[in-house]
Amino acid sequence: MFFERPKSGELAVLVHLELSAIDSPEDPREFEELALSAGADPVSFIFGQRATPDPKTFVGRGKLEEIHSAVKEHGAQLVIFDHILSPSQERNIERELHCRVLDRTGLILDIFAQRARTHEGKLQVELAQLRHMSTRLVRGWTHLERQKGGIGLRGPGETQLETDRRLLRARIDSIEKRLEKVRRQREQGRRARSRAEVATVSLVGYTNAGKSTLFNRLTDAGVYVKDQLFATLDPTMRRVELPNVGAMILADTVGFVSHLPHRLVEAFRATLEEASNASLLLHVVDAAAEDRLHLMEEVQEVLQEIGAGDLPQLLVYNKIDLLKDRGPGIDRDEQGVPRAVWLSAVSGEGCDLLVEAIAERLGEEMVTGYLVVAPQQGRLRAQLHEINAVRAERYLDNGDCELDLTLPRGDLERLLAPYKDSPTAPRWQVDKAADVR
Repeated sequence: MFFERPKSGELAVLVHLELSAIDSPEDPREFEELALSAGADPVSFIFGQRATPDPKTFVGRGKLEEIHSAVKEHGAQLVIFDHILSPSQERNIERELHCRVLDRTGLILDIFAQRARTHEGKLQVELAQLRHMSTRLVRGWTHLERQKGGIGLRGPGETQLETDRRLLRARIDSIEKRLEKVRRQREQGRRARSRAEVATVSLVGYTNAGKSTLFNRLTDAGVYVKDQLFATLDPTMRRVELPNVGAMILADTVGFVSHLPHRLVEAFRATLEEASNASLLLHVVDAAAEDRLHLMEEVQEVLQEIGAGDLPQLLVYNKIDLLKDRGPGIDRDEQGVPRAVWLSAVSGEGCDLLVEAIAERLGEEMVTGYLVVAPQQGRLRAQLHEINAVRAERYLDNGDCELDLTLPRGDLERLLAPYKDSPTAPRWQVDKAADVR
């Protein structure tokens, strides 16, 4: 029911009001892109200004008549508001316009329903839609009377509205239980990666900033890429080998948008947890966007909301191929730590610099030196090879093996812990060992 799409675009009238009571108004260009991404065919774009929204119809009487005229003139089947409408406002506007009305939340939910590919993604979208729909059921059932009973069953009974609310609650509970199972599975995966000391790096950023293109460039994953909002909905993860660091997990996540509906953040908690538990966030920014600073602030707000605001970040200024006087490069802070990377995911310019910067940021706790292991400690030697920590090795005259290592300090301490009290404990040293012990 929730994933059936119309065969062609729907004729839509778009409505955008500038409200002086709102500090950060929506961008009308982004609103139009959202409508196009949903498959709408905009036939009219109506602008207006108000100090505060009208409590009954959001817009005033005159503006409502203007919208009604546009609907009749173009034969539109849909009116989309670039604002969040209350259920009563939505119902009152529909009564006046005699056509379907959709607010910003409903529009984003519709786009998400189209983009969902995995079972988990569809569950998350359906959960968000059901929560949104549960407040608007009265609109669809105002024409029904109370249900009738048979002989001996007559009475007030249960209204159709009450029946639907009960069924919705049951479905919501069922989906939440299934998503809780998904969350537990993801948590098990994160614990396994933590035990193996494999860092997770998550791509975050505003929608259509180029995250999936960059993900494909770094991993050859073949993730769906298109120049549209919310092209990526389902998270994708790939293992990437970094020079002098070892393996990391790179995660591509759903793009953010200004004033992301809160129920969407709640529904996609299982997906967004990949970002909130990352070792490093790659904040991908559209360097060619005129309002990139505002978009970066919007991303930071969502990161704070999901508990990822204080995680280490590396800015990635993408799309430098659209800039005239900017080439690839790394910006560093006063301590020389990479702070931002300028690149083009489409052409590949600067992507090698990003890999270098990630390796530096993740390699802050890396140690390099030589470990001398006895012949009976072959298991330790095999474990070091498994995590790609061995750069070179040689056998000494007495049969011991000298390993040239680069690995995280935590890995080294974890692997050497079982041998701490052994009389032939492996010897860690920065300088090269002698030929005999």
